[in-house]
Amino acid sequence: VQLVESGGGLVQTGGSLRLSCAASGITFADYAMCWFRQASGQEREGVSCISSHDGTTVYMDSVKGRFTASTDNAKHPVYLQMSSLRLEDTAAYYCAVDMEPPNQIQYYGLSQRTWMEAMDFWGKGTLVTVSS
Repeated sequence: VQLVESGGGLVQTGGSLRLSCAASGITFADYAMCWFRQASGQEREGVSCISSHDGTTVYMDSVKGRFTASTDNAKHPVYLQMSSLRLEDTAAYYCAVDMEPPNQIQYYGLSQRTWMEAMDFWGKGTLVTVSS
C-alpha cells in the first residue's frame, strides 16, 4: 500500500486548503482512511477518519465544523478540506489507513494512542503552515 499526500502549503489565518491522499494497493473492501498531524515538538495526533464502508466520519474536537473529510466515488483519493485555519493548525499532515477498522468509526476518538496504533500504513506527509 502506498499513500501520497499533496495540497499542503502556506495560508493565512482564516484561509482554506484542501489536502489530498492518493492511495494505491488497497485491496480490502472495508477500511478507514485517516488524517493525522504533527506540529513541531508535539506528538502526532489524529485529525479525522472516513469509512470506506459507509462514508461516516470522525473528527478531533478542535477541527469539528472547520475540517471535512471526503472521498470521490471511487473512494480514492481521500480529501481533507480545511477552512477557517488557525495558527495552531500548522503541522505536517499525514494520511494513514486502517485495514481492519472498528464497526463504529467514532471509536477512534476515544483515545489518541489507540487511534494511531490502529493504522497499518502511512504516507510521508505534507506541510501546512498557517501565518498571521
